[in-house]
Amino acid sequence: MARQQILGRLIWVTGVLATIWVGKALAEGDPFRSSSIGEAGIDAIRLHNSPYNLTGRKIAIGQVEIGRPGQFGIDKAVAQNRVMSLHRVFYRNAPARINTNVDGHAQNVASIMISSAKAMRGVAPGARLYSSAAGTPKRYGQPEECLSAQHIAMQNGGDVRAINFSFGEALRQDPRPKPLLDGNALLTQCVDWSARVHNVLYVVAGNQGKGGISIPTDNYNGINVAFTNRLEGVFRKVDFANLGDPTGVGAMIEGVESNVGPRRAIGLVAPGNEITMVSLNGNLTTSSGTSFAAPHVTATAALLQEYGDRQLRSSCKKPSGCTLPWSLDARRYEVMKAVLLNSTDKIKDDGRGFHLGMSRTILDKNNHTWLESDAFKNPRIPLNVQMGTGQLNAFRAYQQFSSGQWSPKTPVPAIGWDYGTVNLGQPDRGEGGKESGEAEKGQQKAKRENSRDYVLEKPLQKGSFVSITLVWGRLVELVDKNKNGEFDIGESFRDRGLNNLDLYLMRAEDEDVRKSVWSSISEVDSVEHIFHQIPETERYKIRVVYQQRVNEPNQPYALAWWTRPAN
Repeated sequence: MARQQILGRLIWVTGVLATIWVGKALAEGDPFRSSSIGEAGIDAIRLHNSPYNLTGRKIAIGQVEIGRPGQFGIDKAVAQNRVMSLHRVFYRNAPARINTNVDGHAQNVASIMISSAKAMRGVAPGARLYSSAAGTPKRYGQPEECLSAQHIAMQNGGDVRAINFSFGEALRQDPRPKPLLDGNALLTQCVDWSARVHNVLYVVAGNQGKGGISIPTDNYNGINVAFTNRLEGVFRKVDFANLGDPTGVGAMIEGVESNVGPRRAIGLVAPGNEITMVSLNGNLTTSSGTSFAAPHVTATAALLQEYGDRQLRSSCKKPSGCTLPWSLDARRYEVMKAVLLNSTDKIKDDGRGFHLGMSRTILDKNNHTWLESDAFKNPRIPLNVQMGTGQLNAFRAYQQFSSGQWSPKTPVPAIGWDYGTVNLGQPDRGEGGKESGEAEKGQQKAKRENSRDYVLEKPLQKGSFVSITLVWGRLVELVDKNKNGEFDIGESFRDRGLNNLDLYLMRAEDEDVRKSVWSSISEVDSVEHIFHQIPETERYKIRVVYQQRVNEPNQPYALAWWTRPAN
């Protein structure tokens, strides 16, 4: 009995102490909860814990910068710092030199992705990080930077899921005569080529600061990231330091700080103001900028890919192969891009699910919301000029991705994604220019294949919003002089252009797109995005249309959707 009383008293004392500790933590503010990766930021810490247990285990991600983070065991600068376990480090496409090219900025960026420090956990502390220092050549450095990116993309047996670019080239250093942000800089073309050839998602820090690091922010196939700061303790306002939008100065910065023409640069925003990071000596430091927003996105991809691989292990059993809702398409860079863009926060939900459970309202520099932007009002403009589709939310991205892949062959659930192909080939014609019966069948088939309909299985709630994102890639090819299949210094790329796809939200029974409820029909962007309020409670469908062919007849795409069914 005495032993039981002592044990009971110990339990009581432990409980009191725990209560005091929790109360103190709440009073002082939980550093993780209020950090950029906690609830105040991208809400990734929730995914580290049960029942999700996602830390990016065995998922390879990459980093390319002018310098590189230090690796314990080979660099003196991190001899006292064991909180980051890098998988491998390089100098361009060769092993890193000991104590050379180690850089504090690269260390900070890497820590946001993989730090295991008790006081500053990274977004994906279990991920395998490969990092390359491109160096600083006397002439412009885009060829070396491309070489470094290619080398990282080929690591882990060619299975690197995302690569972080928290650096860039100033436009004034580009050797082209009268260079503009038109997608034709060598490094920009390299990013778009590598995304397709190596199947890797490039996450690029958005343009920031006068003159900026604008190349390769004019890419098509990656995600450009702007940054937000805290408002009332929560990351939700676009920071004034972001450039790349023409608001107020218009033509003065077009093609210099922003893309040529109406094509938008920013894909989404992420926390980037006063971000806590780990320095080379292991101490904590804080800094601000798009450099520190981008790694939040790159590492979130690692969390999602760990979950995807977990699902694939049970869905892709031989000899039957993969069965939906999971296939190897889950590893496609277009799928990751569509999922991340479609699951962002825009407008805080009031609890009814009408705003799809979004956690906060994001404001631009002028305190305007997404609903006040031209992207909401104009179907030809898919992205908000300052915030893209909204702010990264890692937990919502998990919800979007975990809903699985669904084919247009059968009705689809309220939330899902797909990786498919549309075709815009030319049908055969009969003799003398007259269509034969077979040619008519071919024409009908071509008409069907140039579009895909995703019919939602349940009616949608009147007054609720839908979020739909369509992603595809620009076709860039390597001018491979030595025919080795790899980029080498002195080689170049060929831009074969961007096919034009459109996106429509329609009533389930309608066939004419002119009757669509809403659409996203940009002629220049590689993303279409719909965020629209449902006018009536009824069944709807999503239509993907191959509108104009510029290069190949077959165009792969990724589609992600999030809707609110009627009660």
